[in-house]
Amino acid sequence: MKKTLAGLMIVTICGVALAGCGRKGPLEPPPSTMVEDANGNMVQKPKVDKPFILDRLIKQRH
Repeated sequence: MKKTLAGLMIVTICGVALAGCGRKGPLEPPPSTMVEDANGNMVQKPKVDKPFILDRLIKQRH
């Protein structure tokens, strides 16, 4: 009985400790996909090309 109670207390304490971790504060909105160009017009932000590990193999075959 004591071992079960001790185990349950340890699990509860660890759960409370882990639940308290993390960033505190207001939620941040997602980054905008629209940017302002030199003329002051709102345009779609270009996507950054992220290279993939196998890109070199694919490009060598073509």
